[in-house]
Amino acid sequence: MGQHQLNPLEFRVPNDFSLTILATKWGFQGDFDLFCAKAKADGYDGIEVWLPKNLDQQKALFAAVEKHDLKYCLLAGAGGNNFQKHLQDFKQNVQAAVNTKPLFVNCHSGKDYFSFEENRRFIEFTLELEQASGVPIYHETHRAKILFAAHITKPFLEAFPDLRLTLDISHWCNVHSSLLQDQKEAVDLALSRSHHVHSRVGFAHGPQINDPRAPEWESTLATHFGWWDIVVEKHCKKELRYQ
Repeated sequence: MGQHQLNPLEFRVPNDFSLTILATKWGFQGDFDLFCAKAKADGYDGIEVWLPKNLDQQKALFAAVEKHDLKYCLLAGAGGNNFQKHLQDFKQNVQAAVNTKPLFVNCHSGKDYFSFEENRRFIEFTLELEQASGVPIYHETHRAKILFAAHITKPFLEAFPDLRLTLDISHWCNVHSSLLQDQKEAVDLALSRSHHVHSRVGFAHGPQINDPRAPEWESTLATHFGWWDIVVEKHCKKELRYQ
């Protein structure tokens, strides 16, 4: 990155291994056709977006994906603080996403203030749906959601051996006000279940540094690359339960 030299990989990357790099529409103001055209031109393999509620917008999304020859994954979640209504909406939204047969569904699941017994219902539903549909379903380590912190995520990973993550560890840096030096056991377990990565660089007081090229963030950037490299290594060595 810029003038900084990151540590070389300490493992061999197989010749047939490749990363699928997805563009997010977060902050993009244009329509789906323009977004997909730009993603393709910028060298992305596909996109990661929320499934629109509007059917015409859904048609526009899938037409743009096909036109620009892109892969796609979908985000799904729900809002509101009433547990039963939240769970019902979550199930409907995840099912709708699965029905389109994306690469995978990335869930913004539950609430940080729902109880363990309430939040486990979201995970149990997605594990059953994943088994029935064949579409991978991941749960993101995101603030305000079920897996908002390292010490909270660990019991869920222990309770559900088939639970797979979208790793956005920047949220945990923010929540724990650290680079997680004292959360190694929970972090290691999370890395062993991560199948999708959001490569945002967080720090002790926020989920996103202002510029990864700035020299003051060199050690923070290296820490994140170290975590991401472990995920890649586990996939290269096929150490994860599902590939």
